[in-house]
Amino acid sequence: MISDTYFKPLIFVLFLFANQLSWAQTQTNGLPVETIFTFPGPLPTTLPDEGDFGKGIIDLGGLEVAQVSISNSTAQRVWSTYEGGGDNMGFSIFEPINLPPNFFKLGFYAQPNNQKLFGSILVARSVNLSNLLPPEDYFEVGNTTSLDIKQDGPAYVWQPVCLNGYQAVGMFITTSPEKPLPSTQQYTSCVRSEFTEASEADALLWAINGVSVFKLRPIIRGTQATGVYTGTFSFQGLISSTPIPPLFSLKNTKLDMYSCMPSEAQTRVLFQTYSPLIYFHPDEDFLPSSVDWFFTNGALLYQKGNESNPVPIQPNGTNLPQGGSNDDLFWLDYPVDKTQKEMVKRGDLSSTKVYLHIKPMFGGTFTDIVVWIFCPFNGNANLKFLFIKRLSLGDIGEHIGDWEHVTLRISNFNGMLWRVYFSQHSGGALMEACDLEYVDGGNKPVIYSSLHGHAMFPKPGLVLLGNDGNNGIRNDMAKSDNVLDCGSGYEVISGLSGVVEPPWINYFRKWGPQVRYNIDKSLEGFAKILPWFIRKSFYKLISKIPVEILGEEGPTGPKDKLSWTGDEKYY
Repeated sequence: MISDTYFKPLIFVLFLFANQLSWAQTQTNGLPVETIFTFPGPLPTTLPDEGDFGKGIIDLGGLEVAQVSISNSTAQRVWSTYEGGGDNMGFSIFEPINLPPNFFKLGFYAQPNNQKLFGSILVARSVNLSNLLPPEDYFEVGNTTSLDIKQDGPAYVWQPVCLNGYQAVGMFITTSPEKPLPSTQQYTSCVRSEFTEASEADALLWAINGVSVFKLRPIIRGTQATGVYTGTFSFQGLISSTPIPPLFSLKNTKLDMYSCMPSEAQTRVLFQTYSPLIYFHPDEDFLPSSVDWFFTNGALLYQKGNESNPVPIQPNGTNLPQGGSNDDLFWLDYPVDKTQKEMVKRGDLSSTKVYLHIKPMFGGTFTDIVVWIFCPFNGNANLKFLFIKRLSLGDIGEHIGDWEHVTLRISNFNGMLWRVYFSQHSGGALMEACDLEYVDGGNKPVIYSSLHGHAMFPKPGLVLLGNDGNNGIRNDMAKSDNVLDCGSGYEVISGLSGVVEPPWINYFRKWGPQVRYNIDKSLEGFAKILPWFIRKSFYKLISKIPVEILGEEGPTGPKDKLSWTGDEKYY
């Protein structure tokens, strides 16, 4: 018979355990991460069987990698916290399981709890057995025991100790202070250094009390860059007794960034699956058009020193100067006739087509389908400031010619849409596919173009551009009958074998003249209508607004943008 001396403490421990388990179950129930994200429509499973695109495995030159989509059958949740981060819901860490034969994990996967379960992580198989090795040991990066947060007990973060000539690309997470053993199939592999390159913080996953968790990405990114996005993450801010060496990204040593990209036929299937639907604001006066509509309706080419003799632009821009740089020697402008000019300014949605640039990203493991949209005119800016809901800034913000774009980032492993980039004035936003709105019954993202400025957003409503969330330049988005189905009219202009670039894409000068507005005088006029004690705040707000918003000159074309050969610029 068990005495009370042993029985009562045992009952107390079981009581605490039961309460902790019940609390954890209460926390996880109803969290978005508990639901696996699925696309509303069918994925493109019937792609033409051409090349190495969509085969599931990519060879980096002796190191093969596969992309594991996180689900209940491919990953098990190791640990969660339930506060901090997005919507103060915390985040969760998952360990890849049931890997393909002879593949080994490179790290663990993490994502915020306020998102449906969606994402992937790479696992690796060595063609040459020496390209992957188990770690010699692990050292503790830190743990969460000292964090006063709601969590599934403490998490212990370990980093592999690799043999000289090898690097770690991910961490190992346990819920026990016992050091993990580098035993078969349980370890986080070390990768030969020639298959790695430097990484940096990507998206912030979670932050609280000075501790933060970031996804990792290669530092150097672009069409010729070799860095591969692995899907691992790093902890920062944990107390550690030793300096923490960096984690690395993978590297494609084959140097052929196009070998696993989709063919032209495959690209068309992908674009028909994921082509966006773009809504323009009900009050939008300045709609897009095709480039040829702009040219054939009277657009003129001007040359410095010969301004009195503008030249009509031929269809497809065949008489535009090619190459060179943005040297202000040439620019485009509207027809001289006022009636025709006003007509061209307003665009023509019925003629509009989008222009696709296809490019490799992350060492050829992803494909970017960049969707370029042209608007003949960018309207004036409107300001929200304190009690003034909408203050028109007159001519400020207006310019001739406006190029905007949306980028679809698609996995070359399986043809799945991963992220969408929304261009927004001087930068943009990169959104995961699980966070987007889609056309009913399909996989076409819904996009909203802001009133007059044509910046792209994933949701309707009001977004203010400025130094705080209460004042700034207005970006107004809403649905209307003015909608552009990008899949109904498009042209591939660059990036695929056999595609001949149209002449206008190699015109590197401005698509509109430089118009001199006296911005300082205009702003001074607006400031005068304000009470004197808030004028300082008004000028401070204006100083925080990117110059592109207050711009006076037409932009250059798509090929002159840094993102043409580089990665997107996002906040």
